[in-house]
Formats: sequence, structure tokens, C-alpha cells
Amino acid sequence: MEKCSLESSRMLNLDNRIDANLDLFSRQDVQTCTTWKAPIIWQGMFKPDDYDQEHKSQGSSVALTVFAIGRYLDVYLKDFLDSSEQHFMLGLPVTYYVFTDTPEKVPNIKLDPQRSLKIIQVERHKRWQDISMMRMKSISDQIESDIRHHSTHVFCFDVDQLFTGRFGPEALGESVALLHAHFYRLPKWLFTYDQNPKSSAYLATGDFYYHAAVFGGSWRNVKALADACHKSIMEDKQNNVEAIWHDESHLNKYFWLHKPSRVLSPEFCWDASIGKRSDIQVRRLMWAPKYYNKLRIA
Repeated sequence: MEKCSLESSRMLNLDNRIDANLDLFSRQDVQTCTTWKAPIIWQGMFKPDDYDQEHKSQGSSVALTVFAIGRYLDVYLKDFLDSSEQHFMLGLPVTYYVFTDTPEKVPNIKLDPQRSLKIIQVERHKRWQDISMMRMKSISDQIESDIRHHSTHVFCFDVDQLFTGRFGPEALGESVALLHAHFYRLPKWLFTYDQNPKSSAYLATGDFYYHAAVFGGSWRNVKALADACHKSIMEDKQNNVEAIWHDESHLNKYFWLHKPSRVLSPEFCWDASIGKRSDIQVRRLMWAPKYYNKLRIA
């Protein structure tokens, strides 16, 4: 396991002043910084109250985007939003942006003060792969028309997840990626990057394997990511090519070319089917049960 040296810790790329207090040596069992000196956030490395107070004083605010298309809305959205109200960025202004093809079915959620919900109607594509890939354009468009005027940061989530623990401002940064729970312990040769040279997502190697279920950053950086991924997806469509893992493949290519300034450990999105692991000391977000055969459009 690669460790962060004292020299590299002094050179750490910091998103906030409070990051100077990150204890990179409190977790000797895991990698706590990348080769480009971005912190990898694990339980035990930070003091939650410090991040809460710092981001409140900075005036940080967060836009949370989530897509609930077709039957995914019926099965997952209410529990996702209810759990978010219990755990996500508590104490900061949060605006939920729910993208759906059935606005009338969005549940009425009781929101705390400083928290609001906006519904954006989107087209329901025939294939779930297209729903997944075309969300990048919708996110970019909404940032341009609305989010950038009201929020400092954006976090984008899949809807089939549940918040189960604190998911606070320690996760905020200029550009935020998430280590995939099923890959973070594996050697790179097992990472499922797109291996088709004809695809814009083609990636021979990389740093980590990132999970597209959670990504975020400043609104400028999330818009840049969404624009770049959408451009690559459309180039592939013109060439009659589809990346192996759709928008996730394009996201991994983007983060290879544009290194994230902050990396979240798998405790920020864990799959219970993996079982217990000693390095996962808290589970902040959990995969909900998947019903792909029933919910996905062919």
C-alpha cells in the first residue's frame, strides 16, 4: 500500500485552508494521498466540526443533482432524498435538482431550512445506456442556466443509493472523484477501462478506477467535466462506438487527463455485498438493492 511521505504531505494540494489540518498519518492501513498530492479522504483523517465551521464561514452552498427516470423514481427517489436530509451537507444550503420524465410523481419531501428542491423535466430515452450518458448534457445545461448563480459546489449522484452516515463538507473540493468500491484494492490490470482505440474513452492505463455514481466539485469544474464527457460521448455516437461502461468510461478518461484535486475513499459509496473490511470504518453512502432486469429499459 502506497503511503504519503512527510515531504509529500507538505506539498499536498489543498482545496481549503482547513485541509492543512488533515492528518495523513492517522490511517497507516490505506493510501491517503495521490501521486499528484491530492488527499484521499478516509474516516479518522479530519475533524468534522472544523470543516463544518470553515465552509459555513466561506459561504459554501451545494447543488445536488440526481436523475430519477421511469421506474427508478418509484423505487428509489423518496428514500434517497429522505436519507440525504439526514446526512448530506447538514448545516449548509443545499438545493436538490431532480431530473425526471414524470415531474408529477416526485414525492413531497419535508426539507430543513436552507434546503430546497427543483424539478427538471427531461426526455426519457429508449435505452438505459442513453439515459446514463446523456445526463452529462443535462447537468451542464442546468449549471449554466441556474446552478452557477446560486451554488458554489455541485455533487452528482445516482438515485439507487442511500445515505447512512455523515457526508459532509470534508467531501467538498474543486474537483472530486470517488474510488470504486469493487476496484480500489485490485491491481490496475484488472481495471475495466475502455480498451477500444476507436472510442474517445479509450484508456490504456490510469491512476485509479473511479465510480460515476458520485462525482463533484466547484460548479465550474463539474461543468467542464460534463461538457468534456458529453463531447466525447457524441463523438463516439458519430463513429458508431459505445464505451464499455458508458459515461463512467468517459469520466475515468477525463480524470486521467484532468486529475481530481480530492479523492473520496469507498466509504463514501459502499456496496454491502462486498462484506466487512477493516479499512472501511464507516459507511456514508450505500448501494441500494439493484433490480436491473425490472427497472432498466432494454
